[in-house]
Amino acid sequence: MRLLKSLFMSHAHHRHFALLDPHGRCVAFKQCSLPPVGEGWVEVAETHLGWMNRPLPASARLNPLAVQAQPQQALAS
Repeated sequence: MRLLKSLFMSHAHHRHFALLDPHGRCVAFKQCSLPPVGEGWVEVAETHLGWMNRPLPASARLNPLAVQAQPQQALAS
């Protein structure tokens, strides 16, 4: 039965985020499908409790996807 449910139900992809204080130390983690609202949240590859109250290692951060600028069309009057 569980197999049937898993075939028909969509699964949200959860991403990992870390909240950094003004000194760059990790103070919280969150897993969600959309980025958290507020300042200080950065996306990380995984949640690692050893990072709490310490600066994140450079390898932990994920680079944000490059936003492609879409050309704006001039409106004809």
